[in-house]
Amino acid sequence: MEGQPVTPLTLSKPNVLAYTVHCQTDTHGRPVAGVGVICRDSLTGATYSHQAIVQTIIHELFHTLGFSKELFHTWRDCSSKSQVAAGCSPRGKVSHSDRSGQMRIYTPSLISTLQKHLASTDPELGGPLENLDVAPGRVSSHWESRVLQGSIMAPVLGDSTTVRIDPVTLAALQDTGWYTVDLNQAQSLVWGDGEGATFGSLSTCRNKSSSFFCTGSGFGCHYLHLHKGECQTDQHLEGCRVSRRSSAARSSVEGRCYRHRCTGLNQYQIQVSGSEWMDCPPGDNIQIKGYQGLVQCPDRRLCVYADITPPSDVLNTFPASITSDSYETLTASQTGSWSPLRLPAELPVASVLGVTAAVCLLAAALLSLRKRCSCKVRIHTAPEDHTDL
Repeated sequence: MEGQPVTPLTLSKPNVLAYTVHCQTDTHGRPVAGVGVICRDSLTGATYSHQAIVQTIIHELFHTLGFSKELFHTWRDCSSKSQVAAGCSPRGKVSHSDRSGQMRIYTPSLISTLQKHLASTDPELGGPLENLDVAPGRVSSHWESRVLQGSIMAPVLGDSTTVRIDPVTLAALQDTGWYTVDLNQAQSLVWGDGEGATFGSLSTCRNKSSSFFCTGSGFGCHYLHLHKGECQTDQHLEGCRVSRRSSAARSSVEGRCYRHRCTGLNQYQIQVSGSEWMDCPPGDNIQIKGYQGLVQCPDRRLCVYADITPPSDVLNTFPASITSDSYETLTASQTGSWSPLRLPAELPVASVLGVTAAVCLLAAALLSLRKRCSCKVRIHTAPEDHTDL
């Protein structure tokens, strides 16, 4: 880089997957150049699947495009304009604390989308931001994990088959005022669907008022009902517990998660340990021939979402997680590894566009660096004691 000092940079932490930062904005605050880096040594061999890498890139790209605490205050209001960004007015501060102390983003599309998702008309239902390790009055660059588990912008990206480019995140990008977003392209976010305004609060996650949360440490079903699950927690859940995908083998069939196949909208059959396939009417309990006890048939969860179907193969994958939101950095779990996944015949359009945009954004950043800007890139590593519980 002509005229600029060059400082070699060595990244030695093995659990860092990626990092991004924007380094140039236009006169309206819109990021027009940024740097995104995927750490090669962490993504070689069978350590990570292609699908997980794509999700990593999209997550980091969304940070650079505007979903970042460094950019929230630059979002623009284009509600009275026909053209995005042109002549729009600054939104000013978009994040505020609600009555319970939860920091939220309050913008029109985001509020209406979250209200629709949770089936609530509460006007305080802004997009909840992660509060773990965030100083009072400061904001996070990730959604609150208890409320938006499975979102592409949650602080922890779990099994890649459960991560969604969700409508809440796309609504937030719409409200930046810099982009026209087709919200119809969002993937279904099952977590919390229809659960009401108090869903995910510390006061309700332990009282068994929602089947999305669990208590104890027993086995059951992952909330998407695609895999067997084990009731677990992590630092971002702050004591709340959810059923995480588990590969542990159990000899007993009681209190377990069984195979199912869809036969229609909200209609399915189940199979218990090699038994015949049986109809399982949603909301009912059925008796399986040769077994004692009853099987509960979940309602409004199975075979309802067109883009979520039972897996055809057993896949051994474990979560990847994101560090403290002070950095837009994705890190690998120190207690598990990813195995290669079979990709669908056609990648979602959003994924393809996301990867393409990431490459273009990185190219623009490098060109800008070479010509005239000196970007201050912050690189952080994951905490040494980070684990997925």
